[in-house]
Amino acid sequence: MIFEREKILRWQIASVIWVIVVGSLLHFTFRWSGNSPLAGAFSAVNESVWEHLKLGYWSMILFFLIEYPFIKGYTNNYFFAKAIGIFAMNLFIVLFFYSYTALTGKHLLLLDIISYILGAVIYGIVSFKIMMSNINKNINIIGLVLLIIFGALFIWFTYYPPRLPIFKDLETGSYGIP
Repeated sequence: MIFEREKILRWQIASVIWVIVVGSLLHFTFRWSGNSPLAGAFSAVNESVWEHLKLGYWSMILFFLIEYPFIKGYTNNYFFAKAIGIFAMNLFIVLFFYSYTALTGKHLLLLDIISYILGAVIYGIVSFKIMMSNINKNINIIGLVLLIIFGALFIWFTYYPPRLPIFKDLETGSYGIP
């Protein structure tokens, strides 16, 4: 049990670092690709809050492809843990952003960076705690469905964003791919 806990903990720490680094790089990949619509599905296409939520999700999905084969035998609720972890990360980022902008009346890049890093830490903690819990393994199906829904929504709303504040580019006032 101790070995399993330490192994999962090490992977979750690596996951948090990965999400911070790779997610930060995904902020720029749309521009680096020459504004490729395909790259836009997986990276931020503008400066809206929604587009920044994609960074954590897609970086986590990339890490999942590396991590899962190594720890699948040590936890029975991996997908559920990752789904709830990414949901917690994004919920924190949204609440943090709208709270500080309501108080300050402006958008501050430093606070956005801090919220992303703190969100990644929250993602890691929540994922780890759930992986270490003894939840029925059937809940994994719910987690997998949630992860698929999240991914589909991130892609769909990149191309067809609703005219809501969370989808509005904070710099240009536009929505979706420019």
